[in-house]
Amino acid sequence: MRISYNSPVILTLSFVCTIIMLFDNTFGGGRVTQTFFTVYPSFSFTQPLDYLRLFTHALGHANWMHLLSNFTFILLIGPILEEKYGSKPLLTMMVITAFITGVVNVLFFSTALLGASGIVFMLIVLSSVTNIQKGEIPLTFILISLLFLGREVVNSFQTDDIAQFAHIIGGVCGGFFGLAFSKK
Repeated sequence: MRISYNSPVILTLSFVCTIIMLFDNTFGGGRVTQTFFTVYPSFSFTQPLDYLRLFTHALGHANWMHLLSNFTFILLIGPILEEKYGSKPLLTMMVITAFITGVVNVLFFSTALLGASGIVFMLIVLSSVTNIQKGEIPLTFILISLLFLGREVVNSFQTDDIAQFAHIIGGVCGGFFGLAFSKK
């Protein structure tokens, strides 16, 4: 038996995020993540790095627990979705989700944003509509939306360091992608 690289997008994302965390913890003291992998509300249209961070914030994580909690879901759900939708479409969905959560953070929030939580919720909701039929809405989609996204709406009224809006936006993206791809 041999080990296969069965889910290139999901595995590469996992390894890249882990390498960033290892490198930053070993050599950067957190500065690498703060500089390149965190989107800030003080967006400057003249700073090229600010545009890059609208995407790269999904690669940085605050600590090992943050990374592990995100990748528990990503590694569980991601390979199944990558097999169903294909590597390029799934990568496109992930990039779009990261970009949208970054832009929403810049426009509406006064806090920094980092991590792949928006992508996690996109994958969770997307997985609930993978077997959608024409003219039907899966009950799993409704329940997942109510449970996961409803919890985030309720939690958004608490004071913590978690960007519930990114989870909600990610879930909305997952629902949109699932419905859009079901028409094909």
